[in-house]
Amino acid sequence: MAGFSMVLVLVNIFMAFGALYTYAERRLIGRFQSRVGPNRVGPFGILQPVADGIKLLTKESMIPDQADKPVYNIAPIIMLIPVILVVAVLPVGEGTFMTDLNIALLFAISITALTTIAIFMAGFSTGNRFAMLGAMRAVAQLISYEVPVVLSTVGIILLTGSLSLVDVVEAQAIPFILVQPLAFLIFIIGGSAEMNRTPFDTVEAESELIAGYHTEYGGMKFAMFQLAEYASVLVNSALITTLFLSGWDGPFSFIPSPVWFLLKMFFMAFCFIWIRATLPRLRMDQVMSFAWKFLLPLSLLNIFVTAFEVLIFGANGIFTQGDLWLMSGINIIVSIIGIVIFSKILEIDSGFNTQFKATV
Repeated sequence: MAGFSMVLVLVNIFMAFGALYTYAERRLIGRFQSRVGPNRVGPFGILQPVADGIKLLTKESMIPDQADKPVYNIAPIIMLIPVILVVAVLPVGEGTFMTDLNIALLFAISITALTTIAIFMAGFSTGNRFAMLGAMRAVAQLISYEVPVVLSTVGIILLTGSLSLVDVVEAQAIPFILVQPLAFLIFIIGGSAEMNRTPFDTVEAESELIAGYHTEYGGMKFAMFQLAEYASVLVNSALITTLFLSGWDGPFSFIPSPVWFLLKMFFMAFCFIWIRATLPRLRMDQVMSFAWKFLLPLSLLNIFVTAFEVLIFGANGIFTQGDLWLMSGINIIVSIIGIVIFSKILEIDSGFNTQFKATV
């Protein structure tokens, strides 16, 4: 019962942060674009999410005549379920988690793929061609980016010898962002693609597909899609914090471990806003090429290099801090070389450079 109460509290906190994240994103993107952002509702516009929530609650939710009504109604609920389930296995502090699953890493990555099922259900059930096209893009995009994301975690599994998120945090004598820089890069890019964030937001491209898969949704059903989308950014930031930023561990022991975790998580959430504000949207063919011709080879390179290092330095299954620092130096050099080589290959095969020059 205590575990259920804890996960209920954590889920409510993440949902509340998800609502506030909409405000933070609009304000920060406003600053990036040399404007103010929402500033009318409440002091500094901080009550804007409340106003938006009330507006969506009071709006009529109309179901299209051609819609498959049961599927149409259940899709927004399924969209929220993965976010709630992942929170249950996140170690947000030392001893602060519902359960320490021995397959928590696999569970967290696998369960987030359910969002694509919800997106396809939403696009298919409405009978709208724009929504259907957006849903088909979402399925293709997730299949393409799930592969390098999963492979990027193999290096961490090799280093820790465990799929437990608690074990992953405890194994980070130095943050794995230094030991596994290539895996970090792949994970954050793949996470952006799976969340349909810029520059991978072709699923909801307004200029092409109106609003993508939720074109025919309104009222609270639309709000559930939006809440799931913004909450997933925080959940993804929490996973990155756990896997690469030492989780709850911080340099000053007098600060509670959950505070360290939240600070790192909010920093990563800010990075996702920064990426959205600065990068343009890619074409769909470029999105696919980037996954298969750039991220996938890099993820395989990372596995090969990490496996070789484990064979050399971790014969007894234990890595000293000196071993980790040495591996960090090697992996940073390998990452730079790999990025340069595969970016050139991508440039030649997919015409990224040609397309860029044509638009300048």
